Amino acid sequence: MAKRQLRLGAFMRPVSIHTGAWRYPGAWPDANFNFGHIKRLIQKLEAGKFDAFFMADHLAVLNMPINALKRSHTVTSFEPFTLLSALAGATEHIGLIATGSTTFDEPYHVARRFASLDHISGGRAGWNIVTTSNPDAALNFGLEDHMEHAERYRRAREFYDVVTGLWDSFADDAFVRDVEAGLYFDPDGQLPPIPETNASKSGRQRLVDAAARDKLTVRQLAQRVGGYGGLAFVGTPRVIADQMEEWLTGYGCDGFNIMFPFLPAGLDDFVDKVVPELQKRGIFRNEYEGKTLRQNLGLPRPKNRFFGA
Repeated sequence: MAKRQLRLGAFMRPVSIHTGAWRYPGAWPDANFNFGHIKRLIQKLEAGKFDAFFMADHLAVLNMPINALKRSHTVTSFEPFTLLSALAGATEHIGLIATGSTTFDEPYHVARRFASLDHISGGRAGWNIVTTSNPDAALNFGLEDHMEHAERYRRAREFYDVVTGLWDSFADDAFVRDVEAGLYFDPDGQLPPIPETNASKSGRQRLVDAAARDKLTVRQLAQRVGGYGGLAFVGTPRVIADQMEEWLTGYGCDGFNIMFPFLPAGLDDFVDKVVPELQKRGIFRNEYEGKTLRQNLGLPRPKNRFFGA
């Protein structure tokens, strides 16, 4: 029986999520705005056979105290679609997942951007659906108040239906481009569907509960979660591979979206040391299965709601 295969994504913004990673010895302080550095990172990830480069995004400067903000390299970064479209030309297989808000855009805008990225990349685009929790984002869009939480999620459900409906609105063979007949497209026509990732969920209440349960001070809470912490694997490549394999074989997960503690060394170490250990165990690919993100994830293409196969 074939072993379950691990899926690996790189959680980038577009580089390390840790707020102080830019100060680590050997790190690239300007990496968030240095295309050459980012291109080198994604090419290394592709050499390591990662499924996807996932770019988080914010529509406003992070709402944290200025004395903390001025020390953080996560304050801002490139616009996701511009960056990922450029990276598409520097890669061939790795998925390109962008964050797209359902609160401050219209469905047509999002549908068009993702369809364009999908065509440019040859079927490698993915959508991380978020509703945007930062209330300061509303001010950047000429609004005085942020949309209430429940309303944002009601809008998101409808938004998703509209976007995917727009992708289904052209049949695969709509663009006939018949030079002799002068017919460029058949008006019965579809743009390729884009894989969906998990919707954004707020962790604020979890932090409040953790602080109350463990009687944490503000400093202690910041030390615990200041690096966007979650499940952490620490140890030798073999130890880390052991932990990842345990989660996979115990059906605790299908894979991991990895946040590297610092760059480029943290990413290089994982690709050069942990990935070969996973491959040796037969739980991670040695080569990509296909060209598109769906093919590499082993996902079937959804049925078009308007046109038959």
